[in-house]
Amino acid sequence: MRLLHIDSSVLGQHSVSRQLSAAIVERLRATTPALDIVYRDLTATPLSHLSGPHLAAAQGAEPPAELQGDVALSQAVLDEFLSADIVVLGAPMYNFTIPSQLKAWIDRILAVGKTFKYGAQGAEGLAGNKRVIVAISRGGFYREGTPAAVGEHLETYLRWVFGFIGIANPEFISADGIQTGPDQRNTAVATALEAVSRLRAA
Repeated sequence: MRLLHIDSSVLGQHSVSRQLSAAIVERLRATTPALDIVYRDLTATPLSHLSGPHLAAAQGAEPPAELQGDVALSQAVLDEFLSADIVVLGAPMYNFTIPSQLKAWIDRILAVGKTFKYGAQGAEGLAGNKRVIVAISRGGFYREGTPAAVGEHLETYLRWVFGFIGIANPEFISADGIQTGPDQRNTAVATALEAVSRLRAA
């Protein structure tokens, strides 16, 4: 069984989402010692953002020489995702949504004919055989019923993205309000780690 671990926070060792995603991986590793783990840090090795030549290459055009390395990297990223049985994703909220580094990764895995296709009934997801666990950190409080809920475009976006490619029930573990004070940060992290400890085995 293969697990793909993705981190996208720019904060390094100070990142809550990285702390939580690492804890999730360790929990699953402990329950499945033979787990094959592949790690990608989207800030250490960032993907470029999509351009016209990227889209042309995806539709069969020959990429210009300066883009060939990036096209090969895009394929490697997609292959990592396709070969994974479990995806663990660290996703902090930046300005109400995902980091741009994570968006660049999503742009590589939303691939027509690979993770979704269009048919007579519209789009159909092709990646529904994967388990996805997302570790979220948010500086404020955005849950349903809070005044800021309308500004939540992190979890809602990721639920839609993974649902679009067939993953109907991604699991989310979140630490909320981490910028509202040290006590709340500690409480949020402890609560999230407790949720990690209750994750079902790989």
